[in-house]
Amino acid sequence: MTVESTAARTPRSAGSGSKRAAKTVSAKKDSAPGRGTPRGKSTARGKGGAAGSGEPELVQLLTPEGVRVENAAYDSYVADLTPDDLRALYRDMVITRRFDAEAVTLQRQGELGLWPSLLGQEAAQVGSGRATRESDHVFPTYREHGVAWCKGVDPTLLLGMFRGVNNGGWDPNTNGFQLYTIVIGSQTLHATGYAMGVAYDGADSAVVAYLGDGATSQGDVAEAFTFSAVYNAPVVFFCQNNQWAISEPTEKQSRVPLYQRAQGYGFPGVRVDGNDVLACLAVTKWALERARAGEGPALIEAFTYRMGAHTTSDDPTRYRRDEEREAWEAKDPIKRLRAFLESEGHADEGFFAELEAESETLGKRVRDVVRTMPDPDAMSIFENVYADGHALVDEERAEFAAYEASFADEPVNAATGGEAK
Repeated sequence: MTVESTAARTPRSAGSGSKRAAKTVSAKKDSAPGRGTPRGKSTARGKGGAAGSGEPELVQLLTPEGVRVENAAYDSYVADLTPDDLRALYRDMVITRRFDAEAVTLQRQGELGLWPSLLGQEAAQVGSGRATRESDHVFPTYREHGVAWCKGVDPTLLLGMFRGVNNGGWDPNTNGFQLYTIVIGSQTLHATGYAMGVAYDGADSAVVAYLGDGATSQGDVAEAFTFSAVYNAPVVFFCQNNQWAISEPTEKQSRVPLYQRAQGYGFPGVRVDGNDVLACLAVTKWALERARAGEGPALIEAFTYRMGAHTTSDDPTRYRRDEEREAWEAKDPIKRLRAFLESEGHADEGFFAELEAESETLGKRVRDVVRTMPDPDAMSIFENVYADGHALVDEERAEFAAYEASFADEPVNAATGGEAK
């Protein structure tokens, strides 16, 4: 599907007269706000690094034990969260995980052809998704089920493509959530072009492009980074580094932490604890605000872990150790927020029980919807190839229709249900 903005198509130089209060790339060479020094047990560093150790800095607001730590640079972005807001974030993650688990089961039962699970990445998706405004536009990969939920897409609509009954079951213009992209990395180019159009329009909105760690090895992503920087596009690249590009570990793809790649393109990069929903929410809010203000792109690396298989056709036990997965289970994003809610007295057993019942109701609805999805019209594959029709497509449609009709002319053996001999 071609994504278009109402914007003019003439390229904009950094100093042109856009309606947006655009700044030149060199006018404000912004870096990410300082991470601050969190209090308490957390060092807010990646992979155990301490201050001054040279290890990648990690923005963290909630430790794996559910302890809130302070961060002078990002606390203000979550300071207005109420207990209701915190419970809502928890609900988002639980509902998303339940839906995802049901989809995995449906695939194992033969109801879906394939399913890419998000297990373990709920905080990264819900935190970043809830940071967007209704006017912001999202370009996902094929795993952003939690972001789809946050943007108001009915979960059952995500399943049609994986059942093979449509090419994506929702209208991107309704929710600002583009169709899933299977080709690795190409959505970053689409997002950059759309963001350039947003800038031309002078709209008070921004664009989020989701990608995985494996996509950062693609040329499309490098081109998107280049164009977004040169044209100061209001786009946030949200990279969920779940450690594995199918069976290829991140260390075999990059010599530096992924967020540091942004430096070479001239825009800021931040690594955030991808299992901390508060940190993901705060950092994404920061990046979107600066994008809307005309300060250009940013790269967020959400450092998380893919707890399940790459897709249901994958067997992760062939290339990674159980000990690695067990270590990340201790950092589970849902358990982390639950511990915080309980310790602060923001949720009781009644809330958790009610949410459990709600999630089970959703699971049943998903099962019922998938199993009753109608088969598509065989001719519908020709409908959306070109907006205004095409002679070659018309010819192919006619040939396929004749081929389909040829089966109806074959005599049927009433006794066997097969072709008569």
